[in-house]
Amino acid sequence: MIEEGTAFKCLFLKPYGQYIREREREEGFPSGQLSALTALNIMTLQERVRPRLSDEAQQRLEMAVYDEPIRFNIILADQGLCIAQPYLPETRGVDSPTFMIRKRWANGGLHQIFEQVFNSLWERREVDA
Repeated sequence: MIEEGTAFKCLFLKPYGQYIREREREEGFPSGQLSALTALNIMTLQERVRPRLSDEAQQRLEMAVYDEPIRFNIILADQGLCIAQPYLPETRGVDSPTFMIRKRWANGGLHQIFEQVFNSLWERREVDA
Protein backbone atom coordinates (compact mmCIF):
# COMPACT_ATOMS: atom_id res chain seq x y z
CA MET A 1 0.00 0.00 0.00
CA ILE A 2 2.81 2.42 0.83
CA GLU A 3 4.58 1.67 -2.44
CA GLU A 4 1.31 2.41 -4.25
CA GLY A 5 0.99 5.87 -2.66
CA THR A 6 -0.71 5.37 0.71
CA ALA A 7 0.76 7.50 3.50
CA PHE A 8 1.06 5.90 6.93
CA LYS A 9 1.18 7.98 10.11
CA CYS A 10 1.96 5.63 12.99
CA LEU A 11 1.52 7.17 16.42
CA PHE A 12 2.56 5.05 19.41
CA LEU A 13 2.28 5.52 23.13
CA LYS A 14 5.81 6.45 24.23
CA PRO A 15 7.72 3.33 25.31
CA TYR A 16 9.01 3.67 28.86
CA GLY A 17 7.00 6.87 29.33
CA GLN A 18 4.73 7.73 32.25
CA TYR A 19 1.46 6.74 30.62
CA ILE A 20 2.54 3.38 29.30
CA ARG A 21 3.70 2.50 32.84
CA GLU A 22 0.24 3.46 34.11
CA ARG A 23 -1.36 1.24 31.47
CA GLU A 24 0.88 -1.68 32.44
CA ARG A 25 -0.22 -1.33 36.07
CA GLU A 26 -3.88 -1.01 35.12
CA GLU A 27 -3.82 -4.10 32.87
CA GLY A 28 -1.70 -6.14 35.29
CA PHE A 29 1.35 -6.50 33.03
CA PRO A 30 4.82 -6.83 34.52
CA SER A 31 6.69 -3.53 34.59
CA GLY A 32 8.24 -2.81 31.20
CA GLN A 33 6.35 -5.46 29.21
CA LEU A 34 4.07 -3.13 27.21
CA SER A 35 6.98 -0.73 26.83
CA ALA A 36 9.14 -3.46 25.35
CA LEU A 37 6.39 -4.61 22.98
CA THR A 38 5.75 -1.05 21.80
CA ALA A 39 9.48 -0.41 21.34
CA LEU A 40 9.69 -3.64 19.31
CA ASN A 41 6.81 -2.51 17.06
CA ILE A 42 8.53 0.82 16.41
CA MET A 43 11.89 -0.86 15.81
CA THR A 44 10.32 -3.34 13.39
CA LEU A 45 8.88 -0.50 11.31
CA GLN A 46 12.17 1.43 11.41
CA GLU A 47 14.59 -1.42 10.81
CA ARG A 48 12.67 -4.06 8.87
CA VAL A 49 9.83 -2.33 7.01
CA ARG A 50 11.22 1.09 6.08
CA PRO A 51 14.49 -0.21 4.52
CA ARG A 52 12.50 -2.45 2.17
CA LEU A 53 10.61 0.52 0.74
CA SER A 54 11.70 2.70 -2.15
CA ASP A 55 13.16 6.09 -1.19
CA GLU A 56 9.91 7.76 -2.24
CA ALA A 57 7.75 5.34 -0.25
CA GLN A 58 9.94 5.73 2.85
CA GLN A 59 8.82 9.36 3.01
CA ARG A 60 5.20 8.18 3.32
CA LEU A 61 5.90 6.14 6.48
CA GLU A 62 5.92 8.53 9.41
CA MET A 63 6.32 7.44 13.02
CA ALA A 64 6.02 9.36 16.25
CA VAL A 65 5.21 8.85 19.92
CA TYR A 66 3.11 10.65 22.51
CA ASP A 67 3.04 10.48 26.30
CA GLU A 68 -0.52 11.19 27.34
CA PRO A 69 -3.30 9.04 28.79
CA ILE A 70 -4.29 6.46 26.20
CA ARG A 71 -7.97 6.60 25.33
CA PHE A 72 -8.37 4.99 21.91
CA ASN A 73 -6.63 2.86 19.36
CA ILE A 74 -7.50 4.66 16.10
CA ILE A 75 -6.91 3.52 12.55
CA LEU A 76 -8.00 5.90 9.82
CA ALA A 77 -7.96 3.45 6.94
CA ASP A 78 -8.91 6.03 4.32
CA GLN A 79 -10.99 9.16 4.01
CA GLY A 80 -14.14 7.20 4.79
CA LEU A 81 -13.30 4.35 7.17
CA CYS A 82 -12.19 4.48 10.78
CA ILE A 83 -11.50 1.59 13.15
CA ALA A 84 -11.67 2.74 16.78
CA GLN A 85 -11.14 0.79 19.96
CA PRO A 86 -11.58 2.43 23.37
CA TYR A 87 -9.22 1.63 26.20
CA LEU A 88 -11.33 0.75 29.19
CA PRO A 89 -10.28 0.76 32.86
CA GLU A 90 -8.89 -2.58 34.03
CA THR A 91 -9.50 -4.12 30.60
CA ARG A 92 -6.74 -5.26 28.29
CA GLY A 93 -6.74 -3.36 25.01
CA VAL A 94 -7.34 -6.51 22.98
CA ASP A 95 -10.46 -7.23 25.05
CA SER A 96 -12.07 -3.84 24.42
CA PRO A 97 -14.87 -3.52 21.85
CA THR A 98 -13.84 -2.48 18.35
CA PHE A 99 -15.96 -0.15 16.23
CA MET A 100 -15.92 0.17 12.44
CA ILE A 101 -17.10 3.66 11.53
CA ARG A 102 -17.91 4.79 8.00
CA LYS A 103 -18.00 8.46 7.14
CA ARG A 104 -21.49 9.39 6.00
CA TRP A 105 -21.43 13.19 6.20
CA ALA A 106 -18.93 15.86 5.22
CA ASN A 107 -19.24 17.40 8.68
CA GLY A 108 -20.06 15.72 11.96
CA GLY A 109 -20.39 12.10 12.90
CA LEU A 110 -18.04 9.73 14.67
CA HIS A 111 -15.52 9.45 11.82
CA GLN A 112 -14.78 13.16 12.05
CA ILE A 113 -14.48 13.00 15.85
CA PHE A 114 -11.90 10.19 15.77
CA GLU A 115 -10.05 11.92 12.95
CA GLN A 116 -9.85 15.05 15.12
CA VAL A 117 -8.59 13.01 18.11
CA PHE A 118 -5.84 11.44 16.01
CA ASN A 119 -4.87 14.74 14.39
CA SER A 120 -4.74 16.47 17.78
CA LEU A 121 -2.37 13.82 19.15
CA TRP A 122 -0.32 13.92 15.94
CA GLU A 123 0.14 17.69 16.29
CA ARG A 124 1.54 17.18 19.83
CA ARG A 125 3.71 14.20 18.90
CA GLU A 126 7.36 13.62 19.69
CA VAL A 127 9.15 12.89 16.42
CA ASP A 128 12.10 11.02 17.95
CA ALA A 129 10.43 7.66 17.28
